[in-house]
Amino acid sequence: MRVLLIEDDAKTARALASGLRGEGFEPTTANTGEEGFFLLSRESFDFVILDWMLPGRDGIEVLRTLRGRGSKTPVLLLTARDAVDDRVVKPFAFAELLARVRALLRRVDSGNPLRQQVGDLTLDMQTRRVVRGSREIALTPREFDLLAFLAQHHDETVTRQMIAREVWREPNRATPLDNVIDVHLAHLRRKLDDGEDVKLIQTVRGVGFVLRAGAAVA
Repeated sequence: MRVLLIEDDAKTARALASGLRGEGFEPTTANTGEEGFFLLSRESFDFVILDWMLPGRDGIEVLRTLRGRGSKTPVLLLTARDAVDDRVVKPFAFAELLARVRALLRRVDSGNPLRQQVGDLTLDMQTRRVVRGSREIALTPREFDLLAFLAQHHDETVTRQMIAREVWREPNRATPLDNVIDVHLAHLRRKLDDGEDVKLIQTVRGVGFVLRAGAAVA
């Protein structure tokens, strides 16, 4: 899981990032509210750990702007106050923070289910198992990540730029990944749709791709 840690104290940020990394999370750090909000505007994170008392744009302002834009990314506040929910009061033990993070993620898990279903296609996000009808489909790790992204946005058109950013995690690559993405999508389409009456992956010409039950043959 990708974590954005917005904390202006460098020592605290390093300690938290190290602890989170040791628990299997992928932390990214920002030391100001402006930097944190910039990252949130450009990238996708599974949750945010946000210091309340930041220089410049403080944590509450970042949170209000984030929610005002419709984002439902779970946020855990680090604060010296005790008047808000979903917060850890400073000073704190890392075990306390980790417990609050996991509790918060469990609470929002219904919005990010471990099982995705699109027509007769089932993805188990925990075991990374893919089944279409009664047929199990073997995918490479990258193909699974790509399919999971399409499934999470099923019935929505996703662009190559979105795929490069969210699946390959390379938003600033100098050379576009279009050809690489097209090759992976061709392999994925063949594994999912060859021999099937209903084609799940559809190309939206000039725009991108969409995964949906009953998609027309592209």
